[in-house]
Amino acid sequence: MSRIWLITGSAHGLGRSIVEAALAAGDRVVATARSPERLDDLVEKHGESLRSFALDVTDAKAAQAAVDFAVATFGRLDVLVNNAGFGHFSPFEQTDPDDFRAQIDTNFYGVVHLSRAALPVMRRQRSGHIINISSVGGRTSASGMSAYQAAKWAVGGFTEVLAKEVAGFGVKVVAVEPGGMRTDWGFVARGNTPPLLPDYEAGVGAMLALLKGYIGHEVGDPAKVAKVVIDLAGRDKVPAHLLLGSDALFVYGEAEAVRQADAREWAEVSASTDFEGSDLSRLARMR
Repeated sequence: MSRIWLITGSAHGLGRSIVEAALAAGDRVVATARSPERLDDLVEKHGESLRSFALDVTDAKAAQAAVDFAVATFGRLDVLVNNAGFGHFSPFEQTDPDDFRAQIDTNFYGVVHLSRAALPVMRRQRSGHIINISSVGGRTSASGMSAYQAAKWAVGGFTEVLAKEVAGFGVKVVAVEPGGMRTDWGFVARGNTPPLLPDYEAGVGAMLALLKGYIGHEVGDPAKVAKVVIDLAGRDKVPAHLLLGSDALFVYGEAEAVRQADAREWAEVSASTDFEGSDLSRLARMR
């Protein structure tokens, strides 16, 4: 039986690749975008297997409407892919507050709104996959990406908690965390950068120069990432986090090594705040 997908941010980049891969697998898709007319070529090509829907993921009522549309059109919802998102490169101090909030609202609350709308459907079905497209930036940090990476860290934490809560009734939740991909993400990210204050030239400026040199040479292939997403949707067991790309593995490994070294260096201070004779055995039941 073909699966029913709802995919956000489908008009371009990774989202479009996932739509195309799901259709190639014989599944049916509701593809959402702020400007769904950008999907008209795919709708014309795939007929009744693909329906487009206008969606601003920051609008909770619109998110509910998208899920309702998918169920009304195809009868169920098997896979939700929370892909919509964007980032703007800027020092935190120079980031416009409205832009900061917009990045949080899209990258994090978009995931929350769609998940909230989809879960009752999947719970009644006793099955479903929620695949949150995050980033290695959800477990690392880079100067100039405070809003984007704060949202992605939140997505990772939300995914872990939700995965535990819904496992008992057959729903799987995973955060997919790619490194750089050859999409238009990088062009958008650096296209809104203000002139840097002199004090940020050494740190943020160096990162901006690195980003400029990396755009167009990313190691990640969005078509291959899309194939992994299709595979995950067919698995009974998925990890809470899945890094994709050799660059993601490298960057995460470097960041984790620093965290582990800090934890060892400060372990005595960390333990010094306990009551005397504290018993940790109860924590084993919380895993």
